[in-house]
Amino acid sequence: MKNSSVKRLSFLFLLAVIGSSVHAQSVNIVTTAVPFLRISPDARAGGMGDVGVATIPDANSNFWNLAKVPFTKNDNSIGLTYTPWLNDLGLNDVYLLTLAGYHKIDELNSITGSIRYFSLGNIQFTDNNGNNLNQFTPKEYAFDFGYARKLGDHLGLGVSLRYIASKLANGAIGDNVYKTGTSVAGDVSLFKNAPGENGEGLSWGISLSNLGGKIGYTNDALNKDYIPANLGLGIAYTSVPNESSRITYGLDVNKLLVPAAPTLTGVGSVDTANLTTYKTQSVVSSWFKSFSGGNQVQTLQASAGIEYAYEDQFFLRGGYHYEDVSQGDLKYFTLGVGLKYNVIDINLSYILPSGNGVTRNPLSNTLRFGIAFNLDSGAATPTTATDPN
Repeated sequence: MKNSSVKRLSFLFLLAVIGSSVHAQSVNIVTTAVPFLRISPDARAGGMGDVGVATIPDANSNFWNLAKVPFTKNDNSIGLTYTPWLNDLGLNDVYLLTLAGYHKIDELNSITGSIRYFSLGNIQFTDNNGNNLNQFTPKEYAFDFGYARKLGDHLGLGVSLRYIASKLANGAIGDNVYKTGTSVAGDVSLFKNAPGENGEGLSWGISLSNLGGKIGYTNDALNKDYIPANLGLGIAYTSVPNESSRITYGLDVNKLLVPAAPTLTGVGSVDTANLTTYKTQSVVSSWFKSFSGGNQVQTLQASAGIEYAYEDQFFLRGGYHYEDVSQGDLKYFTLGVGLKYNVIDINLSYILPSGNGVTRNPLSNTLRFGIAFNLDSGAATPTTATDPN
């Protein structure tokens, strides 16, 4: 394989198998398989520092908090988002493409669905003499189906089921035979809508996402990786200072429900035993294990954002995302704009360059694009929420 192909394949394999975080200094970073499930597929939230658990609902609510859907203004909506990935490395064929939408059956019940497709580019395999052998295109995808229901005038509950597939390599490579890794996961979420008639007031949300089985890429039953189960907590406050303007402030805190791998002791038998225990523990026990050991505050990620809406047609957004240095030190500012024209919503977001080397955000200097189609006025389904764009 050519040197450039080796580097590219190695980097993408690490990105998709063990996550976007790496070991920093002497700290043991939590890593997972299929980290694309935590990439925000939402240009609107992307402009607000990736805040979305309790903000005003839209077509992409099933990613952040499915329980928000019954409080949408429209009865039907479908959104498409394109997210380039690793543009700074010149990898133009690496991207996340997401199609999501919902349908309100009636005032109380809603269903949702989404497809996420993560392309990791094209890899050209060669022999030691540089002769082409074959090509391979690593890719990952997930299919979701969800149901949400109002439990009261301002309270909603959502549940969803997800099928996940990760195809990083195929066939024999060295001594290993690789296959597509698959898993099934679910989400459970709760949302308290702001009480004001125009969406004014305080809202909050809780979301447990990606609760599912491990993923393996070989026939070795012990060699499986955790998927990125996550606990998200969010609050948002919407102010309506006049008839033309609306301002929403949001704050999300996320906790990865995956334990850190055991640190190496240098004693082979001890390290092997510790790793075996780590790999073989049940998924449910691993969620609780993620809260043990070390400074738990350092394992939290926080996002803060603001959205200004004028006449519910023009939108300006900004935000900041924080991650502790012990967990990868991923920090960045975001900017975003939105435009609503008839039934079409257009959103753009941009992540300002941040970090250096392994702490540099893969979306730095990247423009994320999203478009949504609201297929009705929602007049037959009154609600206290306000359409975000």
